[in-house]
Amino acid sequence: MKIELTGHIDVPMERLASVEPALAVHIDLTRAEAGCLRFDIDPDPATPGRFFVAELFDSRAAFDAHQERVRTSDWGAITAGFVRSYQIRQVD
Repeated sequence: MKIELTGHIDVPMERLASVEPALAVHIDLTRAEAGCLRFDIDPDPATPGRFFVAELFDSRAAFDAHQERVRTSDWGAITAGFVRSYQIRQVD
């Protein structure tokens, strides 16, 4: 079963300048991970500092490996404590 994550992350406006360069690296690293089928993070034009997130991994193991990498990454450290609202589900 594939694993899909959708939702958003809210970046405080005073942190946006430091987050944007790290975001590009995070996207590149994630897209290169084994099992990553889709990984998109796009700004919400209606809410400054909010980014829509859409992820698709080919298995629970690939998704879990991604989550573990993020926990110990620069991205994880830079965005620690940010509000996230995600839905995670299995898809065929």
